Amino acid sequence: MKKNILVFMMVCLCGGAVAQTIKRPFKPSDFLHIPTLNDPQLSPDGKWIAYSLSKVDSAKDNRVSHIWMQSYDGKQSIELTQGADAASSPKWTPDGKFLSYISEKDSKTGGQVWLMDRRGGEGKKLTDIKGDLDDYVWSPDSKKLALIIKDPENNDKPSPKTTPPIKVDRYRFKRDKEGYLQNRHKHLYIFDIATKKLDTLTQGDMDDSAPEWSPDGKTIVYVSNHTDDPDKNENLDIFTVEAKKDGEIKQLTTFTGHDYSPQWSPDGKHIAYLRSSSDADYFIYQHDILCIMDADGKNNKLLTEQLDRPVTSHAWSKDSKNIAYLVSNDRIRYTAQYNLLLRKSTVINKGTRSSFEDMIAHSAGNWITKMTNPQLPHELVAIENGKIRRLTFHQDKWLSQVKLAYVKGFQSFSSDGTLVSGMMYTPDSVVTKKLPFILFIHGGPTDQDEFEFDATRQALACAGYAVAAVNYRGSIGRGLDYTKAIYADWGNKEVMDLLGAVDELVKMGIADPQHLGIGGWSYGGILTDYTIASDTRFKAAVSGAGSALQLSIYGSDQWVMQYENELGFPWKNAEKYIKLSYPFFHADKIKTPTLFMSGLKDFNVPTVGGEQMYQALKSLGIPTQLVLYPNQYHGISIPSYQVDRLQRYLDWFGKYLGEKAP
Repeated sequence: MKKNILVFMMVCLCGGAVAQTIKRPFKPSDFLHIPTLNDPQLSPDGKWIAYSLSKVDSAKDNRVSHIWMQSYDGKQSIELTQGADAASSPKWTPDGKFLSYISEKDSKTGGQVWLMDRRGGEGKKLTDIKGDLDDYVWSPDSKKLALIIKDPENNDKPSPKTTPPIKVDRYRFKRDKEGYLQNRHKHLYIFDIATKKLDTLTQGDMDDSAPEWSPDGKTIVYVSNHTDDPDKNENLDIFTVEAKKDGEIKQLTTFTGHDYSPQWSPDGKHIAYLRSSSDADYFIYQHDILCIMDADGKNNKLLTEQLDRPVTSHAWSKDSKNIAYLVSNDRIRYTAQYNLLLRKSTVINKGTRSSFEDMIAHSAGNWITKMTNPQLPHELVAIENGKIRRLTFHQDKWLSQVKLAYVKGFQSFSSDGTLVSGMMYTPDSVVTKKLPFILFIHGGPTDQDEFEFDATRQALACAGYAVAAVNYRGSIGRGLDYTKAIYADWGNKEVMDLLGAVDELVKMGIADPQHLGIGGWSYGGILTDYTIASDTRFKAAVSGAGSALQLSIYGSDQWVMQYENELGFPWKNAEKYIKLSYPFFHADKIKTPTLFMSGLKDFNVPTVGGEQMYQALKSLGIPTQLVLYPNQYHGISIPSYQVDRLQRYLDWFGKYLGEKAP
């Protein structure tokens, strides 16, 4: 009898252990458990990386970021700030003694710079600035700060009982999150740590950004637009100013496209920066090229012009001999470096199923970056002589509890013979039957889907769907011609590419042709409208932050420069606008039940874009619904709304495709 009881207890214990290891499929509420890592900064001695880590505070329904410190050897991870007050943008003082960050704690005027001993202890507020603090950087001697501050509002008069009217007189008069643009601009200042004195370095009707101190501390390089009307072009140039009141300003670049993101070489001899491949006043279909010039602006050289891929996130090696950068290439972002002596680039690490973000020089041949793949949100890694060593493990806890979808790449041909790349998400690695299918389209359009963690597609696939991400023409990563192919011809080649991918996945026996869904956000929502107006086989659609009646959008969003440069004026080219508005003018061809969604404060693609299509389908008797998120911009930021949006996707597709979320 005792033996039988013992056996029974052992079976129960073992069964409990097995049960604990069983993972459940990823679901929308799991989004609340994903931490977000940003702003990695290496300490002067190379032993620590500071960064901000945001987590969801469910009680307050927001994300709160705090400062963490990770040792380069991987042995220690320390949370430096805590509590309800957020902390972000960490930076080391060059002498290595202190760590600064931005916080709104104890401030009535927005974010301020705080300072704490790197060994620990309470932080102390360093600045008390009026106006919005946009950026800051330490002087090499740790005695001053260069600040980018937006002009404060006029608070000289007492607040009226009734909000005064908004006065608008700018060409570009609205921008997502910022709202209606007044004549408040961002300028460069110097703040003296000892005296608390704030000196103005730049002023005028333009915005300044991206300050960097020269290694000798005498000069600050920055970016600005000094054309007659900066609202009417994107002609950013690089300038320097003497690091003192009334210091002399010099313009280093004169390219009519944009030059930006300047970085001094550690020896002070050169400045590396990025330049657009187009010299047009405004042109979104272009690549950024890595460039270098002497510190005085002479001998400009385009280092990656022949690469035919966009470059981002460049960083100097400490010996000034190499410049590392990231390259966006067919579904990945890989790391590379340019050697000044050899005058050529080489790949540092080119993973086939991962993407990188941010580059920091550590030591000869060694770099620090953020890495992601389809099974892992961003974590910090070291790349040492081309090999990856993981540094942080913030994602492991929640990942240990969920089963993620399987992701693999695929390619397809469009009806005109174009080869298109994509990625396929399925509940399991082996697909034994045709699955209800969702084509979920990325925004941009000048972006790309990569081998990175994607919570939306994971949630859809884990609910039992096959889900596709397709880099249609207009996307980056396949060369400049591929990106420019949709110029002034929206909803044509992209739809060919999307439908070609669907045809291929149906042919492969993965997508069930009787249960096809489609959706997307931003340009993904716009392409959803274009596609369901072109093909009636989709049984359900979700169009988020989209538009279809392009003729009416002029003047209601923030893209007036694109319209005028790409399409011309509506009163002179009405037929072109009408042609690009075919989802609305052919709404009677749409048979797909469609859910329209938007943030009510979206100035990027305003709510009216979805409202017009909702009204059209409602009038035509097509099943439709409109969901609007109060006080939300183009990107939905409130955690509960993010979960709600994902759940509504599942409910809508489940209703019309016959699959319910588990």
